[in-house]
Amino acid sequence: MSDFIVSARKYRPSTFNAVVGQNSITSTLKNAIKSNQLAQSFLFCGPRGVGKTSCARILAKTINCENISENIEACNECVSCKSFNENASFNVHELDAASNNSVDDIRRLVDQVRFAPQIGEYNIYIIDEVHMLSTQAFNAFLKTLEEPPKHAKFILATTEKHKIIPTILSRCQIFDFKRVGVNDISNHLAFVAKSEGITAEQEALHLIAQKSDGSLRDSLSLFDRLISFSEKELSYQSVIEHLNILDYEYYFKVTAALLKNDINLLLLLFNEILDNGFDGHHFIIGLSEHLRDILVAKDESTLQLLDKGEALQQRYLEQSKLCELSFLIPALSLCNECDMQYKQSNNKRLLVELSLMRISSILHQMAEKKSHKSFVVSLNDQKKQVSVEKVTEIDEKIEKATESHKKPEIESNSEIADLTPKSIPRISLSSKKKSKTISITAAFKQMNEKKDVEEEIDISKLRNADFSATRMLETWKEVIAFVKQMGKSNLGITLGVFLPELKDNHVIELPLSNHSQVEMLLEEKYMILEFLRNKLENDYIEITTKVIKGGESNIPYTNKDKFAKMMEQNPHLETLRMKLGLDPDY
Repeated sequence: MSDFIVSARKYRPSTFNAVVGQNSITSTLKNAIKSNQLAQSFLFCGPRGVGKTSCARILAKTINCENISENIEACNECVSCKSFNENASFNVHELDAASNNSVDDIRRLVDQVRFAPQIGEYNIYIIDEVHMLSTQAFNAFLKTLEEPPKHAKFILATTEKHKIIPTILSRCQIFDFKRVGVNDISNHLAFVAKSEGITAEQEALHLIAQKSDGSLRDSLSLFDRLISFSEKELSYQSVIEHLNILDYEYYFKVTAALLKNDINLLLLLFNEILDNGFDGHHFIIGLSEHLRDILVAKDESTLQLLDKGEALQQRYLEQSKLCELSFLIPALSLCNECDMQYKQSNNKRLLVELSLMRISSILHQMAEKKSHKSFVVSLNDQKKQVSVEKVTEIDEKIEKATESHKKPEIESNSEIADLTPKSIPRISLSSKKKSKTISITAAFKQMNEKKDVEEEIDISKLRNADFSATRMLETWKEVIAFVKQMGKSNLGITLGVFLPELKDNHVIELPLSNHSQVEMLLEEKYMILEFLRNKLENDYIEITTKVIKGGESNIPYTNKDKFAKMMEQNPHLETLRMKLGLDPDY
């Protein structure tokens, strides 16, 4: 058997320029070497497989190199570099803290620090997985780490920085390594494939990079496994089959079916996905990621967040043109809702299918709302046109009557009440406080401006329950009781003088004795309307009034009148008043 070396070791970087995806850190280290401003101790922390130990070895090799190049790289020709490359260097000492974490191990290390290097300028001590050291070992290491001899350099590496005690952190120069980007990993895998003479599709390499979760070492291990499976030819399809990944083709098809509101196709596609062995939870998470990528692809400024290959990016761009934000955002919200409810659901398949149906109906509901809105706007425009024409005609009558010093021949406010839209308050023309220069057209336009929001109310949301005249009269008694409870007893008496009549189009006409009562009612009209609409479940109810000629009634308004009315029913009240010394005027 040949001596096979895994790609993670074979292609391990040996220079700063070969480190993948950590340009900021390698540049900082090279500048520190160039300016001779190296710290005594370094701490490299970050996720697994991103180059922490590799950078530590490159740093150790470079600072001991006898002929550092102009771009601050080791020459690989001097005695120090050759011994390092052959793993025979006496200047670089590596300690695995996972298996050497006791106080005795650290004490032995501290004893070695005293000795000067045989070759080169520095003795470098690399401690990997330093967070595994015990608290006692950390404490034994503190003094040496703070004041090491000039010839000693310490490079600590860890994946769990939070487990290191603060006294150690304060003595180190900390470098935080980031996850390697998908494109960087994909390009490095392409280099490895070319070096090994392997034919690999770019989409396949990109998929491997995505599955490695930012770890270059994991991606190389995965690459080796897939090469053994596919025999020197790496295709996108073989990667999907071997890693059991849900193909993005399904998500493009599902999204297209969602946009067309094709529920039958959605159910068939989801059934096919389940038959292929994929979990419904995995599918709904993947769909939310797909919709998120479409959202990202809608703007060039956010396109850089889309870690996909060029061909796949183009497909996302094309589908993003078909998806509006008004669809994507509710769809993402529904996917997130399904994700949170999945584990608690007893019928998981039905939950996912219902979520797909709800997402597919988003555009249909939007279209219905637009049609309702256009209908409401058209209806209101027609009402405005008719009302303005008729109110202008009434204005002309009033002006003619004013010129001739005659009272306009308009019976109460019933004519105008029939002209105005239901969302606008009725106007009383026969008020005693009316000015000669009142313009009904101006008042009408002013009220229209104040009620623009009400005119755009969606008709489908308005209640329109039917009710009889008998039920209306029963509710009217409740209105009177409600008004009296609100402390408006005079209004309550006014509402009970005459019985209201139910007219067409849910209009309630209330006979009144005089114009003072009309004004009193108008002040509280909307409170009464709200009570009636809620009780009868009908938002189209309106109240109009008519003044009965010669209908002045003996309704008691003052305290004296009320006392006189009560005396008619009980004459003994006068005796009681005199004994108590009461004045009926107060």
